[in-house]
Amino acid sequence: MQFLFHVILGLLWLSQSVTACPDSCKCSRKSGPEKSEVNCHKRGLLTFPANLPPDTWNLKLGENGITELKAALLKAVPKVESLNLERNAIRFVHAQAFSGAKELKLLKLYGNHISTLPPRGFQELRNLRFLMLGQNEIGALKPDMFVGLKNLSELDLPLNGLSSLTPNAFKPLIVLKVLDLSMNRINTVSPKAFTGLRQLLFLNLDNNSIKTLHAGVFKPLRSLEMLVLDNNLLTTLPTTILDGLVNLQELYLRNNELESLPPAMFRNTPLLSQLALSGNKLKTLDGKLFAPLTDMKKLHLHDNPWHCDCNIRSLVEYLSQTQSSVSPSLRCVTPQQLHGKTISSLRADQAVCPA
Repeated sequence: MQFLFHVILGLLWLSQSVTACPDSCKCSRKSGPEKSEVNCHKRGLLTFPANLPPDTWNLKLGENGITELKAALLKAVPKVESLNLERNAIRFVHAQAFSGAKELKLLKLYGNHISTLPPRGFQELRNLRFLMLGQNEIGALKPDMFVGLKNLSELDLPLNGLSSLTPNAFKPLIVLKVLDLSMNRINTVSPKAFTGLRQLLFLNLDNNSIKTLHAGVFKPLRSLEMLVLDNNLLTTLPTTILDGLVNLQELYLRNNELESLPPAMFRNTPLLSQLALSGNKLKTLDGKLFAPLTDMKKLHLHDNPWHCDCNIRSLVEYLSQTQSSVSPSLRCVTPQQLHGKTISSLRADQAVCPA
């Protein structure tokens, strides 16, 4: 009799947990261990839903009209691991909005109207791995915004309103692997902007307004494998710009304003295998610059105004000897007698300087 009572009680609990579902949402349950997925995607919600199953682990709230995230909104679902709030109308995030959500691993806030992040607003998200904040209106970053995120692996911040990177902005993110800051308006990068990011593998600064970079700015990034600086306004680079990047494998500097590269720029990047310098204002390069890059596989040099005088001889020699894949059809722009001629077809003695 007692056994039957427990069976009935268990069935009642199961029934209640399945039926506890927000209006207009769809809830489905998985067993072993029991957990619920709540799908409220594109359901016209204007506020964060109540009546959530207590065993919710995946909560989908994308493409609604939610405008604010109030305190303790996940209190009823302490086991939630994934929360998708992308493409809502969120402007305000309470400092305690995510309190208690210690199991949360994925938080998507992409495509909202968030302009500021509350200090210590994520401090209880000790297990958060992925934080997606792209396409918002965030104008500044401070270290206290990311306190507590000791296990964060990926931080996405493209398409925001960032104009500068301040000192120690990411210092709490001690195991961060991926940082995307592309398509902002960044024009100033503090020498200490990347302090603490010792495990970072990928840094994307594509499509910003960076004109200069301080010597040693990337030095803390000793694990970095890929650095993207395409589509900025860089005119020169410090000689020591790559110091510390002993694990760098790919460097992208396409579509900047570079007229030259510093000598010995690649002296401390022995693993560099892909280098993209297309779309700059390079007229000549010393082929000896690439001598330390014994693992070079792809070199992109097209769309530069090459001046084929005697200063380009070492580059001609390098291109004739290298086993790496080089951009096809590198052409001389000047002098006039060599205009349109491919650099690969030049002999070293053809690239002459006037007497």
